[in-house]
Amino acid sequence: MVRGHLRRACGDALSNKAAYLDRDAQQDKGFVDRSEEWWPAPYWDIDTGFASLMMLLTAVDAGLGACFFGIPRERIEAFRVAFDVPQQFTPIGAITLGCSDEPARDLSSRRKHTDEVVHRSRWRPSRSRAGFLGEGRAL
Repeated sequence: MVRGHLRRACGDALSNKAAYLDRDAQQDKGFVDRSEEWWPAPYWDIDTGFASLMMLLTAVDAGLGACFFGIPRERIEAFRVAFDVPQQFTPIGAITLGCSDEPARDLSSRRKHTDEVVHRSRWRPSRSRAGFLGEGRAL
């Protein structure tokens, strides 16, 4: 994709529960009943979110602007019609891509410090990490 040839684009983030249940019903998986009960979370939606994140990161790496936005429940059917989305796919959101007429802004000062969002070995920092790992060992 060449920046000069793209002004705006839109992509869909669509999950397909049936594809997951069909794959999990294969003999090598061991769950032949296609039950959702085997899944602790709806990974068909979660993986769609991960794929969307990869599209966003790829766009930013290419110097493009990118935005993911959810689709309100009451607008899903209109979205299906507008983009010819088959019924087996569930619209999770949409992604827009484009080139900005403005220079990129540095937003790093708005980010939280890593220690505020990353947990190592446990949820809250322990007063006695050395006792758990041994003296002088880092997490």
